[in-house]
Amino acid sequence: MSVSNITVFMPSVLTLIGIPGLETVQCWIGIPFCVMYLIAIIGNFLLLIIIRSERSLHEPMYIFLGMLGVTDIVLGTSIVPKMLGIFWFHVPEIYFDSCLLQMGLIHTFQGIESGLLLAMAVDRYVAICYPLRHAAIFTHRLVTQIGALVTLRAALLVAPSLVLIKCRFQFYHTTIISHCYCEHMAIVKLAAENVRANKIYGLFVAFIVAGFDLTFITLSYAQIFFTVFRLPQKEARLKAFNTCIAHICVFLQFYLLAFFSFFTHRFGAHVPPYIHILFSSLYLLVPPFLNPLVYGAKTKQIRIHVVKMLYS
Repeated sequence: MSVSNITVFMPSVLTLIGIPGLETVQCWIGIPFCVMYLIAIIGNFLLLIIIRSERSLHEPMYIFLGMLGVTDIVLGTSIVPKMLGIFWFHVPEIYFDSCLLQMGLIHTFQGIESGLLLAMAVDRYVAICYPLRHAAIFTHRLVTQIGALVTLRAALLVAPSLVLIKCRFQFYHTTIISHCYCEHMAIVKLAAENVRANKIYGLFVAFIVAGFDLTFITLSYAQIFFTVFRLPQKEARLKAFNTCIAHICVFLQFYLLAFFSFFTHRFGAHVPPYIHILFSSLYLLVPPFLNPLVYGAKTKQIRIHVVKMLYS
């Protein structure tokens, strides 16, 4: 690595400083992050074991939930071990290629999670609006194809951003990333070259994924509500609505945190950096932490099997 007075040429190692402005209390911040990560791992593994072992749960809704559990496990594991290494063991260095790998995993599995939330919303739409046709439409083959398509879409959209960083940038202003994990814009801001193409592509991917998924999720739930409120019996309305409560909770917490993190990072010039980094970290940690708790509490079938497993 050759260093000039102004730029660094093709750095092999980068430095993650953690949360700027909160370096003295990072060791304490790591405790709730670690607890959330452990609960996320245990809860999602428990969900996967229950869904796999109980044949009555081999239905599209629970298969999508299992896919969501795998996504949450990978997403949490992509950031928390390194984050705790920075907070507790003062190991901020990360290889450049490892940083790109972490960035790729984070954004790919964010895209997968968004796609799975859309698939779950459409599944609920068909189940409530066209109950007699649900089994014929959502076959196991279609569910597998949807899972593969969601994964492929996320990978194909994220890959060009990695290529643009790896192949276009040679000179960097610094090797210090003011963040606790490798994120697209945090790496792009290090470059001492024209980053316009990277910024435009990042916005394009964000609006394609979030815009498309959010639009169709909203339309699905709007149609579900119209159908539910037209049901003649109150008990039927409550039963249909209860099947959607867990999905709505997960959907709201995922996208509210996502939009706050996205807009503060790009347009929140007056927002303190530690606020943005804390919320962007929570955006990645809260969904894996809450998803098994929400589905475990709100889904009767899962709740019954959890109690059975604990008693046995």
